[in-house]
This record gives sequence, structure tokens and C-alpha cells, in this order.
Amino acid sequence: MAPWTPHVTVATVIERNGEYLMVEEVDKATGKLVFNQPAGHLEENESIIEAALRETIEETGWEVSLRGVLGVALYRAPANGVTYFRTTFLATPLRALENVQLDPAIHAVHWLDYEAILDNSARMRSPLVLAAIDQHRKGVCYPLDLIYA
Repeated sequence: MAPWTPHVTVATVIERNGEYLMVEEVDKATGKLVFNQPAGHLEENESIIEAALRETIEETGWEVSLRGVLGVALYRAPANGVTYFRTTFLATPLRALENVQLDPAIHAVHWLDYEAILDNSARMRSPLVLAAIDQHRKGVCYPLDLIYA
């Protein structure tokens, strides 16, 4: 029997003037369009900080500066039974990059205010999406040096 291992993922909450950078993407399990922060899997030989910066560019076309860590979460997806260990970062947008080929699963990129996000709460990829935004709205932010390797 293969050993159990969680899937290591990262996500980035990016806020500007009361709006959050969100991706609208195809959920592979259901085929439906869902909302998420820029997020994805850690790749071999990269740090979780590098993964967060890479995933943000790949999914939104935005270069960001990481400000801190909003939290970590363990989540078992009911659709596929996979357990994800997710580190969520807080970032400041720096600039939209030109000519970036977005990940094929990305349908659209949106700046949404909190009310619009709540209006679409049934379309969030997982409960972690809204929980991460709520962490930001409560002022939670741990320093990046929380991560030392």
C-alpha cells in the first residue's frame, strides 16, 4: 500500500483598493466554473514562496510582492478525496505583465470587492477561498520569516 501524502499547495490573496484578484477557472472534478485565489501545487525543487509567485503569474498575469502569510490549512476535497496542505500568502500587486499565456484552466481574471465575492460564495472552489479573504479582513498576517527554509 502506498504511503499517504498530502498535496502541497499555495494560494495568494492579492488586495488593491478593497478589491481582490480572483481567478475564474474550470473545476476539473465538476467541469463547472469556480472562483479561486491564484493557487496551485508546489513543484519539485522550488520553495513555497517561489511557488506562490509563479502560480500568481501563471494564473493572473500579475507580478506581486509577498507581504506575509495569512495561514495554513489542511483540506480534504469531497469531490476527489485528496487532502491538500495549503499555505496562503498575502501579496501586493506590482504590475500586470504583458503577453503572459495564462494557465489553460483559467477562464477569466477579476478584481472583485468583498460583496461580489460573497454574492458568488456558492461558486468558490473550496471553503478555503473565503476563509483566506476573511483572514485578511480580520488583519491576520504572519511575517514571511515564519518560513525559514
